[in-house]
Amino acid sequence: MNRQKHVRVISRLDIKAPNLIKGIRLEGLRVVGDPQLFACDYYQQGIDEILYMDIVASLYQRSSLKPVIEHAVQKVFVPITVGGGIRTLQDAREILAIGADKIAINTAAVHEPAILNTIAEVTGSQAVVLSVECKRETHGWQVYTDNGREKTGRDVLQWVAEAKQRGVGELLITSVDREGTRKGFDLELLRAVSAHSDLPIIASGGFGQLSDAKAALDIEHVSAIAIADAFHYKRLSVLQVKQYLQQEGFLVRVTQ
Repeated sequence: MNRQKHVRVISRLDIKAPNLIKGIRLEGLRVVGDPQLFACDYYQQGIDEILYMDIVASLYQRSSLKPVIEHAVQKVFVPITVGGGIRTLQDAREILAIGADKIAINTAAVHEPAILNTIAEVTGSQAVVLSVECKRETHGWQVYTDNGREKTGRDVLQWVAEAKQRGVGELLITSVDREGTRKGFDLELLRAVSAHSDLPIIASGGFGQLSDAKAALDIEHVSAIAIADAFHYKRLSVLQVKQYLQQEGFLVRVTQ
C-alpha cells in the first residue's frame, strides 16, 4: 500500500493556556512546557504541519489560542491547523485571518452539523478538518466531545460519512483509548474509517515506536500521522521518523 505514497508527519500540541500539556487517554494532564518553544523546535526539525488543540475551549465556551497562533505564524512557516472552541463561521474566519491554514472542529459540529456546510462553503473544504475523538464500544466506536469527556451517541463511521457530504476536507481521527499510551494507533478503527470515507485521514493517538507509523500509513486513506508524546519527550526526532518512512518506501519531505 505504501509505494509512492506521499505522507505527512504532524506535531500535535495540546494546549491548556498558556501551557503545552500531555495526558494519557486525554486525562491526567501534565505540563510539558512553552508551546512556542516546542513549535519552533519542530519547525527547525522539518515537521510538515503543526496541529494546535485547545483542549479546554469547549468546556469554557471560548478559545484562548489566538495569541499562541499569532506568535507562531511569525516564526513557523509550515501549515498550521487549529482546533478547540471553534463554534461559528466567525470563529473560523478569525483563526484563518491570523494565519492558520485549517481549522479542526469537533464539539460544535456534533451539536450543529450544518456548521460544517457553512464553514466549508465560505473557506473551502481544504480548510475544514473534522476532529473525531473516538472510544471503542462493544460494536464499533462512539464519537466523544469536550476532549473525550462527553458521549454523543453517534457512531464514528456514520459521522465521518455525513461529514464528507457536508463539505469536510480531512479527518483527524483520535483514538482516546490509545492516546498517550504508546501502544500504537487503533488500526482497526483507521481501517474502518478508511473503508467508509475516501477523505484523507490524520491518525492520532497511540504512536509509540517507528513501526506504528508504517502500520497506520499503510492503510489506504491515512495520509498523515500526528505525534505528541514521542516528540515532546524527545524519544524520537522528526528526522528519525521521516528517514524511517523513507526507508519503508513512503514519499516524505526531508529537509536535513
